Amino acid sequence: MASQTDESGREALVQPSPAVPQRSQKPEVTKRIPMARPGFGTDGRQIQLLTNHFSVRFSGNDAVFYQYSVSIKSEDNRVVEGKGLGRKVIDKLHQYYSSELAGKEFVYDGEKTLFTLGPLPQNNFEFKVILEESSARGAGGSPGNGSPTDGDRKRFRRSQLSREFKVGISYAAKIPLKSITLALKGSESEQTQEALRVLDIILRQQQAKRGCLLVRQSFFNGEHTNFVDVGGGVTGCRGFHSSFHPTLGGLSLNMDVSTTMILTPGPVVDFLLANQNVKDPRQIDWIKAKRMLKNMRIKTRHRNMEFKIIGISELPCHQQTFPLKVKNGGGEGQTVEVTVFDYFKSRKIDLSWSANMPCLDVGKPKRPNYVPLELCYLVSLQRYTKALTSQQRASLVEKSRQKPQERIRVITDAVRNNRYDDDPLLSSCGIKIEKQLLRLDGRVLLPPTLIVGNKEDCMPRNGRWNFNNKRLWAPTKIERWAIVNFSARCDTSHLSRELINCGRNKGIHIERPFTLIDEDRQWLRSGPVVRVEKMFEKIKAQLPGPPQFLLCVLPERKNSDIYGPWKKKNLHEVGIVTQCISPTRINDQYLTNVLLKINSKLGGMNSLLAIEHTRGLPIVDQTPTMILGMDVSHGSPGRSDVPSIAAVVGSRQWPLISRYRASVRSQSPKVEMIDSLFKPQANGKDDGIIRELLVDFYKTSGARKPSQIIIFRDGVSESQFNQVLNIELNQIIQAFEHLGENSLPKFTVIVAQKNHHTKLFQADAPENVPPGTVVDSKIVHPRNFDFYMCAQAGMIGTSRPTHYHVLLDEIGFSVDNLQKFVHSLSYVYQRSTTAISVVAPICYAHLAAQQMSQFVKFEDITETSSGQGDASSLSGQPAVPDLPKLHENVCSSMFFC
Repeated sequence: MASQTDESGREALVQPSPAVPQRSQKPEVTKRIPMARPGFGTDGRQIQLLTNHFSVRFSGNDAVFYQYSVSIKSEDNRVVEGKGLGRKVIDKLHQYYSSELAGKEFVYDGEKTLFTLGPLPQNNFEFKVILEESSARGAGGSPGNGSPTDGDRKRFRRSQLSREFKVGISYAAKIPLKSITLALKGSESEQTQEALRVLDIILRQQQAKRGCLLVRQSFFNGEHTNFVDVGGGVTGCRGFHSSFHPTLGGLSLNMDVSTTMILTPGPVVDFLLANQNVKDPRQIDWIKAKRMLKNMRIKTRHRNMEFKIIGISELPCHQQTFPLKVKNGGGEGQTVEVTVFDYFKSRKIDLSWSANMPCLDVGKPKRPNYVPLELCYLVSLQRYTKALTSQQRASLVEKSRQKPQERIRVITDAVRNNRYDDDPLLSSCGIKIEKQLLRLDGRVLLPPTLIVGNKEDCMPRNGRWNFNNKRLWAPTKIERWAIVNFSARCDTSHLSRELINCGRNKGIHIERPFTLIDEDRQWLRSGPVVRVEKMFEKIKAQLPGPPQFLLCVLPERKNSDIYGPWKKKNLHEVGIVTQCISPTRINDQYLTNVLLKINSKLGGMNSLLAIEHTRGLPIVDQTPTMILGMDVSHGSPGRSDVPSIAAVVGSRQWPLISRYRASVRSQSPKVEMIDSLFKPQANGKDDGIIRELLVDFYKTSGARKPSQIIIFRDGVSESQFNQVLNIELNQIIQAFEHLGENSLPKFTVIVAQKNHHTKLFQADAPENVPPGTVVDSKIVHPRNFDFYMCAQAGMIGTSRPTHYHVLLDEIGFSVDNLQKFVHSLSYVYQRSTTAISVVAPICYAHLAAQQMSQFVKFEDITETSSGQGDASSLSGQPAVPDLPKLHENVCSSMFFC
């Protein structure tokens, strides 16, 4: 083992480090903030670029926004929370009380805050606002307001009753716009973010008044030309993202094409048929439909009124009754039970096919209001927030692609058509927005040279290379293996022969498989866990001992429910490396890609950076250096009961930067900060991620301890940078101190962001920017150390660069060396023959988190486990179950590759 226990019970690494520069033994108490930019890169050939930022001329340095808190209450003193209703109330207030408010224009965020340019006449106001609008209730409980009788008309007039609201406005804070000017000079503050937020809210308010759907900083209108059908009753709606940014080149407006998912507008029955993938309304699963339809908004064909669905009727339309008041000849009223079908028939509204279908309930919990299904249409621009299927995602990607020139045209047109300069508030702030994309200089870095088998150089071209007539750098040998087949469509004999032949050409010696095992047909309809267990019974019966490797043929290409139980069985219980496939066609390219993954999982190496082989990596090769990639995978949208999975991969076998091991833990749902980097136990030991990776680095790097650690963190926003520096980094330092180390390594911390809206275009060519394009001018932060890099070759659509933020650099890279190092790490991804868009350690961490999350996806999670789970249960929160641990035979492998 690479560790021992000292008298205090703490674990210490065995061997001392080679002599390295020492730093303070204790972490600094002062709060860390992101570092300032040390300079600019110069390497690479120059290239002229365009970006989807628009320069903003800003002259309102003396303007001050005043922030006011808003409370809106209905007549029964309930707080109004709906954004749509809130905007209507505030618009009416501005219309009626303009003089009391000194004619000030409002900026309202739709919730609890509004802003004015300059102060209102006083700090506190109370107003009464009356909205006159049609009620969404049926007339006297009648189903959906059919064609009105005289009695209906009277009841309908009563339903037009005005609603009264109490609005309180109270002063909260001043927000001077000069804070933006200070930020442009490099001294950003909290007021800067507030001032930019006000400007962004002005843009959002413009779009809200135009009837757009607002989603964070994006807006979407209901024009059908913007719709993309992705199947299942779901439509991709194309809109625009807009936000102001302080940059090195001044204030800019970032405008980009954005897509959100909405329910496909139209007849409700069409949505249900598509959503459940059935062809006849009689096949609809109404239990599933009830869950799906709840809270959707509809309009009725016969009345053109809008309602919210609260449920569906228990009986079909021709049987479902409701009480209806009718008058007899003497003018006295009586209540009779009438079916919904007869009610509409009496009002000459014929129902052609929905008499045998349930009705939609659009009333109140104790006052149902039934409307026949065929009269109901889904209102447009209703967000769909559930996770998309793999087929829907693929359809969305395929149909939403835009070539660079098309994207430029669409974005430029949007800025011109929205006429932001006409907004009175923006004009009062002295804001003028240019109508042309910003031009800037970029640089294109040379790709690194790779080495493959027989020490042959491999030069990537346009971010790509291949293994045609080439052998792998360090091919493994596969002697004991088998193929298990869950698919009736795959000829495993042919697959086996072709895989062996392809492996031979790439330098991998593959013996014939010991056996080919097909699933017994009697288990086809069983659950996935049962199918996996039955398959393993056959494996044990037909193999003399544990195989080195199993090739598993799955029945579905994506989202097979066998995948999770299969991976758990192999990686947790029996410790066998496995590769899952579902081939549509078997050719050399497909088999090569499969072999790249298999070779990596079994300990081989497919290619190596030339400078890795010759120990020519600046800084990294001179001193034992460990590279960490960190990511957190969350459950599907809306699933707050599924634990998040934190994964960290660490490099091993220094001085290599192409080999990694993963350590994975579960944590509370939707929590982004990793809380198990350091995890002290009651027995004094540390069960955290970092200790596990440090011990592995020591064992595989010639008994050396890392003197430098480079951390790549994915998935955090700018507002979380300080948490990465002061919470996660402190945990890593605690893990070192717990191991009894006298000196700490030097750290470099880099955040990689893909979820942003900056795009880069070639100024004089229609293609995507070339791989290796770097930008650290004009659109980067005025103070902080950041840059954009597009390492990949964008073959379809428009490339998205990765935005790297260097938060800390104790190691002391030059700007050029750091950018070249980051670029090189996009070429060490072992399962690909292309440069990838973000550094390989982050991709590996993402893969490890995703694969381990499959362990718990298809089974009930029990509240077992750890101190973390016990603590959370004491606080009243559900315990977070521990992930099943990886078997010792595979825990140090690149099982995630």
